[in-house]
Amino acid sequence: MTALPPLSAVDAEALRAENRKLRKINLALMERVERSSDMAGNAFSMFETAISLEAMVRERTAELEDALSRLAKVHADLAEALGTADAARMRLRDAIASINEGFVLFDAEDRLVLFNEAYLGFWPEIADQVREGMHFDEIAKLAAVHHRPRGSLVGPDRWVSERLARHSVADGGHVQALADGRWVQINELRTSEGGIVGIYTDITEVKAEDARNRARELAERNIVLQSTLDNLSEGVCLFDAQGQLAAWNDALQRLLALPDDWSMELGSHAAFVAWCRSRLGMADEGFLDWRGNSVRRDRVHGLVRCGNRSFELRSNTMEGGGQVIGFTDVTDMLRAQSTLRETAETLERHVTERTGELVAVNRQLAEEVAERRAVESQLMDAKTLAEKANLSKTSFLAAASHDLLQPLNAARLFVAALGDRRLALPTRALVSQASTALDSVEDLLEALLEISRLDAGAIQPEIGDFRLDRMLETLRVEFAPMARSAGLALTIEAAPIWVRSDMRLLRRILQNFVSNAVRYTQRGSVRLTCTERADSVRVSVADTGPGIAANKQSLIFEEFRRFDTRQGGKGLGLAIVRRASDMLGHAVTLESEPGVGSTFSIDLPIGTPVAETAEAAEGPGRDRTMRGRCILVIDNERSIQGGMRTLLEGWGCTVQTANGHDEAVAQFGPGQKPDVMLVDYHLNDNETGDATIGRLTEHFGPVPAIMISADRGKALKAQLDERAIPLLNKPLKPAQLRALLRTMLG
Repeated sequence: MTALPPLSAVDAEALRAENRKLRKINLALMERVERSSDMAGNAFSMFETAISLEAMVRERTAELEDALSRLAKVHADLAEALGTADAARMRLRDAIASINEGFVLFDAEDRLVLFNEAYLGFWPEIADQVREGMHFDEIAKLAAVHHRPRGSLVGPDRWVSERLARHSVADGGHVQALADGRWVQINELRTSEGGIVGIYTDITEVKAEDARNRARELAERNIVLQSTLDNLSEGVCLFDAQGQLAAWNDALQRLLALPDDWSMELGSHAAFVAWCRSRLGMADEGFLDWRGNSVRRDRVHGLVRCGNRSFELRSNTMEGGGQVIGFTDVTDMLRAQSTLRETAETLERHVTERTGELVAVNRQLAEEVAERRAVESQLMDAKTLAEKANLSKTSFLAAASHDLLQPLNAARLFVAALGDRRLALPTRALVSQASTALDSVEDLLEALLEISRLDAGAIQPEIGDFRLDRMLETLRVEFAPMARSAGLALTIEAAPIWVRSDMRLLRRILQNFVSNAVRYTQRGSVRLTCTERADSVRVSVADTGPGIAANKQSLIFEEFRRFDTRQGGKGLGLAIVRRASDMLGHAVTLESEPGVGSTFSIDLPIGTPVAETAEAAEGPGRDRTMRGRCILVIDNERSIQGGMRTLLEGWGCTVQTANGHDEAVAQFGPGQKPDVMLVDYHLNDNETGDATIGRLTEHFGPVPAIMISADRGKALKAQLDERAIPLLNKPLKPAQLRALLRTMLG
């Protein structure tokens, strides 16, 4: 038997109406029969009428039974069709709920028909308000009111308008940024019935990895460029295609006597050239003119005068626009050449005069005169060779800093990349040993280059008055974690004493004293003290290490002298101390006894206190990137807080310190927040730094953060990389911290 097609709701309602109509007709016929019986008294008439009515009733009853039978079948078919539709709808809902992407379907009137839990996951604040039958514009307005999309934080109405316009087109995909840091790709397409189906995909990891790769590449390029520039003996500055200052080195500031904040005031090529020509009186003959827009590589060089000094100037254009200008001070070389010429002329004249007199007196002295002239010529040649050798040494130092450190840096990167792979234990041990060896080579190379620069006179002291305690606080921050990990008690007694010296060279000397004391002391303490005398201040570093025998105390200041090879070291630190102290004219003394310990001391001249203006407090080499920026330091040790405060305030920052979340929140009023947070990983009450950063972000809103930890494990690094939080390992290197802060605040 062929099944009838299922009836629609309209057909079923029509059958019900027909059934009701037949019932009314049957009732009317029965009433008519009864009335006829009352009115007609004739029995035959009544019989005829009864027969007629019986036939009609039988016919109508058959029709009614047939209609009822068809209606029952229609009801059965309708129930079966509804069951099939419900089952298909449930299978569709289960399939949509099982996919990872967010799914949403709107009908032709833009009303919500179907969605899954993944779709609600993108809007957790309004998930309980989203229901079937809502229009898309209602959902968009709810999302904007709760500031869920990042674009709605500034202009909710504008974001809603743009979102509705894009939704109405529904011609493909686009990307939206959410306020919680996630990124979602939305693909919307029209259905055959005029509705819209949308697929929402979380692409946060893809965006984060792309951003990390770009930031890593840019940071590596900047480090390589700045390291190259800083190790050049000539002054170099680079301008981009728009004529704006992009990079420079300290040698340029020293050679041209530029002000400390010159990169702000003279940040364009035009301003820099105007300074050189007007303030310095440099007769560059057009060598400094702008050529950065040239389509071809243009190189010019020549000798220019600047007051009583002379510079060899080189100007090169770069591909893609921009210009590099280099300054080499050749004043001493030209002066030496002039002196040599004058000496040669004088000697030649004297020799000629003496030769004439001697020939007149005694012709036998001709051979002696000729021999003397030959000796003098050899001396002149030797002096010339010495001058050239000195210049060659200076050039070698400039090249060695780059050419030797470049392959070493590449090797470190390759070894680090190899260490991240899954390796067998013997292979991993070899990789670790190779990394340790590269660290030793790098330390040795840096020490050798520093000694060479000191010997060649490439480092010139800049004597000035400064407070000793501030510099010593930075040493406390630098060496406290190292001493703590070695189980030593490090004490630095710093008083607000003014001394007169070169701050950079003095800090290097004290760094070597403290570093050696921590390295060679197995147990006990390292103590740095300051003692004021009549006209000097003695800074002493005393340790409880193995001590040094009296017959060896004069030898440890020589290169590569080590009497305890178990603790590493290159034997160059004290050689640097000797050269730097001789250059500064500061006396260095040693008191030591085997088995008791050693005390290294340096005597410094008393300085004159000066007014600490904002400019003077910044110190040399400071830019204005961090001036006035608010830094929040969170550490559970007050000594570390004090040291970080001293270091950061010395860079011009405003510092707030706290030991945890509650104390940090109390440091700021309503609407206030720090520019950067420096957070130690291990805090009080087993709280970790990443949890504290999360709670502070909820309170302040998005604030850049830096994690500081002695934990060098891969798990912590991976955890922080997922949240894009940079990690600095202890012992903290101030230069590394400053470079990272400059990048984050720039």
